[in-house]
Amino acid sequence: MNVLRHAAVTALLFLATLGIPAAVILKNSSGENGIDAVSSATVVIEQPSGAYVVLINRDLHMNEDNLKVWESFFSGEEIDFLFEDISCIAGEADNAGLGQAKSFQSRLPENQMKVRTEDDSLLLSKLSEGYFDVIIMSAEFYEAYKVSGFLYGNTDIIKGEKK
Repeated sequence: MNVLRHAAVTALLFLATLGIPAAVILKNSSGENGIDAVSSATVVIEQPSGAYVVLINRDLHMNEDNLKVWESFFSGEEIDFLFEDISCIAGEADNAGLGQAKSFQSRLPENQMKVRTEDDSLLLSKLSEGYFDVIIMSAEFYEAYKVSGFLYGNTDIIKGEKK
């Protein structure tokens, strides 16, 4: 009798330990539309109006094919999925540049592009020394700080405009 009761209790505990989590996972994995947060952005943020400048450090992007895809992306074109993460910096005083960076970020899968702000003088220092991946700024910020005088030698410049 004890052996039968022990087998029944063990089977019930085994079913509860593995069966309940499995049922929850199976229930949650059957999404209604098949889109998850990893595969696509949820809400695309509209681009702010005005001109913008994107600076890409070529030293950190050795793969020419991926670099061309990023250049197309920052020029406003639609791109296929790219298996490469990117880190963008915008100046703290440059709200238009930050808005542009967040607009770009919203067009990519979640966590593929990190956006952070830096103090303007620190941003220019990183720019001149090549300690950046991508810098996004408004054209006004670019002109006001005379950024062309701080450019790191191996930097691609992409200028765009939203009308």
